[in-house]
Amino acid sequence: MAPAQPARRRRPGADDCERGTGQDGDHGPPRRTAHEPPARKAPSRAGVAGAAAAMRSAAEQLSELLGRAPDSVSSIRPTEDGWEAHVEVVELARIPDTTSVMASYRVAIDENGELVSYERTRRYSRGMIDRPA
Repeated sequence: MAPAQPARRRRPGADDCERGTGQDGDHGPPRRTAHEPPARKAPSRAGVAGAAAAMRSAAEQLSELLGRAPDSVSSIRPTEDGWEAHVEVVELARIPDTTSVMASYRVAIDENGELVSYERTRRYSRGMIDRPA
């Protein structure tokens, strides 16, 4: 991964003066026009930079609690407080693999990357295929 590039400073233009943001920035906040949507505040992810880091964090911390290595992370999504992931774990290894007992855990990770909660939501055989709804 490449190191972050420092932000380049923009040259002030005519648009900047109309919006109230000159070179020194002391002209107050920029004005919105009627056709511009309000700015949305992105959720803070200070400790976890992106879905991949959240996914690794969820899997590692759940592994520590359960004493079993995660098999995969089947989903991850941002929430207001951090991230929510579904982690698949082999609960009972059997031969052949398709008869192993799997479990799906819902894991909540806060914005600092710490596991807040987990819950087993499902147990199934590895070879079992979900039926279409």
